[in-house]
Amino acid sequence: MTSRDIRQSFLDFFREKQHTIVPSASLLPQSPGLLFTNAGMNPFVPYFLGVEKAPYDPPRAADTQKCIRAGGKH
Repeated sequence: MTSRDIRQSFLDFFREKQHTIVPSASLLPQSPGLLFTNAGMNPFVPYFLGVEKAPYDPPRAADTQKCIRAGGKH
């Protein structure tokens, strides 16, 4: 099984559960506090904080977000 197969299985699982599949956001985030997108939840922060209403109906979403990890302990 390839990484592409695993990613597709992940997305298919959530699609079957009526989640909207959200494309990967830019690696250069909109957030002024981040240099790079470092987590899959970054594009959803405005919805988590209640700053914006999630544009998904029903309000469920899944993604496979490209991200950059640089240094630190992971």
